[in-house]
Amino acid sequence: MRKPPMSRLCLWILLSAITATGCATNAPLELLSYRAVDDQRQPRLLIFLRGRGGSNRDYEKHGFIDDIRQRGLPYDMEAPNAHMGYYIGRSLVDRLKKDIIDPARAEGYKEVWLVGASMGGLGALLYAKFQPEDIDGVYLISPFLGEGETIDAITAAGGLAAWEPGPYDPVKDWQLMLWDWLKHRAAADWAGAPVYLGYGTGDMFKKAHALLSANLPADRIFTTSGGHTPKVMRRVWVQYLDAGGLAH
Repeated sequence: MRKPPMSRLCLWILLSAITATGCATNAPLELLSYRAVDDQRQPRLLIFLRGRGGSNRDYEKHGFIDDIRQRGLPYDMEAPNAHMGYYIGRSLVDRLKKDIIDPARAEGYKEVWLVGASMGGLGALLYAKFQPEDIDGVYLISPFLGEGETIDAITAAGGLAAWEPGPYDPVKDWQLMLWDWLKHRAAADWAGAPVYLGYGTGDMFKKAHALLSANLPADRIFTTSGGHTPKVMRRVWVQYLDAGGLAH
């Protein structure tokens, strides 16, 4: 029997593990910081989590930072260099908490939101699962939520409500762990920090996006045409902001 193809995430981990920049790490996060209005400190904080490729400068490069500034939204912004090494090393949640979120709360920020694109969307959900009391909301942009057997099994079952994960090791099978948690969040009407989702209808991870969309309130979903590109991600970000997202 022919071996099944390696999943994209497994391939990413393999490739990253053999490169110096992709090794597992628990180093303090490098951080870019932005003000919404000149040098005035704002009462709320946005944390942008990067995708697998590119860098934490991409949110500035592609206009996400200016979108907040142009709308006068009361948020300071930070973009940690949370690259693949933090996922391989299983240190992402701890480093975000120690390096950014706990200090932000100690400084008096009233709210902390996570915005994650692609792999960063996965990181945002992992934080929401393990440290739910720390954050006030999550906006996922074209998130990587797994693929292969898990996504196919949920789809074949008729959706998240009907799917049962069965016994699994949460350390070894992060996809089952993630979707089992999402299933319970949906069953509890998403009590706690709200989750919003934006994506292109031609995105390469659209099967997973469709599964999550089917379980989110309609007013928390933003779609546009196109695939897994910065332009598409920016469009659903602007949709979210123009619909009143982050407005207080």
